[in-house]
Amino acid sequence: MRSLITLATAVAAYMLPQALAIPAFPGAEGFGANAVGGRGGSVYVVTNLNDSGSGSFRDAVSKSNRIVVFAVGGVIKISSRIVIKDHITIAGQTAPGGGITIYGNGVSYSNAHHTVTRYVRYRMGKSGDSGKDGITIGGYIDPPLSDTSLTWARVADGHDMIFDHVSVSWGRDETFSINGDVSNITISDSIIAQGLETHSCGGLMQSTGGISIIRSLYIDNKTRNPKVKGTNEFVNNVVYNWGGGGGYIAGDSDGASYANIMNNVFISGPSTSARPFTRGNANFHAYVQRNYYDANKNGVLDGSELGQSTDNYSGVDFQAKRYDYPTVKTLLAPLDAYAKVIAGVGASKSRDNVDTQLINQVKSLGKSGALISDEKVSPWNSGGPIAGGTAPKDTDGDGMPDDWEIANGLNPNVNDAMQDKNGDGYANIENYINSLV
Repeated sequence: MRSLITLATAVAAYMLPQALAIPAFPGAEGFGANAVGGRGGSVYVVTNLNDSGSGSFRDAVSKSNRIVVFAVGGVIKISSRIVIKDHITIAGQTAPGGGITIYGNGVSYSNAHHTVTRYVRYRMGKSGDSGKDGITIGGYIDPPLSDTSLTWARVADGHDMIFDHVSVSWGRDETFSINGDVSNITISDSIIAQGLETHSCGGLMQSTGGISIIRSLYIDNKTRNPKVKGTNEFVNNVVYNWGGGGGYIAGDSDGASYANIMNNVFISGPSTSARPFTRGNANFHAYVQRNYYDANKNGVLDGSELGQSTDNYSGVDFQAKRYDYPTVKTLLAPLDAYAKVIAGVGASKSRDNVDTQLINQVKSLGKSGALISDEKVSPWNSGGPIAGGTAPKDTDGDGMPDDWEIANGLNPNVNDAMQDKNGDGYANIENYINSLV
């Protein structure tokens, strides 16, 4: 009974505020669709590629209530983890040239609320903190048996976040991990790739609240593509070249889970030796529909949809009716989802060499792909080179180019970024950044 109450509470907690809000950006979907970000705060313009100090990305996200835009493109090499504060919008699509990459360590969104992150590449790498994730939200629930200090039991919360067209790779523990008292999260149109070392994990998706994973790509992770527990929807994704640790791991632990798993594509690669779904149990309650599996590794997309059976879904408790989660406005057929992911997943406004290589692996349909322990095996081990480009003229420094302000009836000599000229609920600066993609 408690688990049913928990599920109802999680869905109700999503539905009530969502009815009163506007989307984080037009087209935002899933549990995290109505994250507010930095709306109503101030604009911070990142003007350099420094690790810290005035004008740096680290400084930009160090205080709450900011919309972060970029007047520079390139690789920002960081020596320590960056902690993202709450009510932050990170508009990577504003970066000129080849966009923006954060390389050298991970980022934490733990204890953050209402963040919007778009068109950014987070590439941790072997020089990052040992045992840490590329992106972390939350913390550890269960301490090791040998640890009596309670320090592992402190779980940071976080809620109402959306990650859209984000490319995450080279985590040293998990690549993108959500764990603990976390709710209302969306990961859409994003890449989670190449977990490093022998662990090589895509990530945990284990929360007390809802997580939506939509039209995203898991690739070249040995295991946890993802590992799910709690309230979750996994819709129109592509999973490629998972290793022997497993593709989608259904629970494999105490506690009940309630998941919609719909219209996804699983494609075996050179490293794949396990079936798409593993380690399910009777506590994992799943509505499954039209999940496609191509195991041939023959360079042709000629698989078939998985039938509803214990062998195919590893012992989950099948549900006859889809859970009433927010889900997507347009549910794509599996092969249409594959095409959509190939065309636009990740920080695709300007794909870098790393993402291009990953997409080419998927398009090889089983012929190409590799699990790696160190990103230096890649010819683009830092994620670079990334062209810096030139930012458009912005006389008043409010984050909106003069030409765009004039075209939209604003004054390029007055900082009016947080006003709402057209009355649509979005700040002027949001209408600008949303117009770019």
